[in-house]
Amino acid sequence: MYVLSHGEKSLNRRAALLHVMGDLVSSLAALIAGAVIHFTGWLAIDPILSLVIGMLILLSTLNLLRETVHVLMEGVPHAIELQTIGAALATVPGVGRVHDLHVWSISSSRTALSAHLEIVKLDDWPAVLHATRQLLHERFDINHVTLQPEIHQPEGHHAPVKVWRRRPEH
Repeated sequence: MYVLSHGEKSLNRRAALLHVMGDLVSSLAALIAGAVIHFTGWLAIDPILSLVIGMLILLSTLNLLRETVHVLMEGVPHAIELQTIGAALATVPGVGRVHDLHVWSISSSRTALSAHLEIVKLDDWPAVLHATRQLLHERFDINHVTLQPEIHQPEGHHAPVKVWRRRPEH
């Protein structure tokens, strides 16, 4: 239990820890039920404790299953706010707009991102790419990144999608 409860918090480790804890609690319940039956003769304690433990394991498993399905369906991680990431990307020097931003879970511990970045000068792309990757790694712990550069379009020439723009400097 100690090894599984420390270190990387992956779904696999959590499932293994749940299994070990279920075995531990079941064994303790069997000892308690045995003692109660021995000293009192009350036989109903065994199925009662079995049902309680079964419900605890079921609830824990359903929670783990919900998180697993979220990862399999490539859902946005719960701790991620697209608005915050889009706004942060739009502050990178050379980025005019950010659109088609997608963030999803690759696994329980890895997050992926893809986005289109409209940049003012295409020659600045290597520096913009480096700055955006560094920002995503340091601020959001996102390391699997696919960014597509586009030439910055004047206002009014965009498809109707969610967009984050660089704020004008005063």
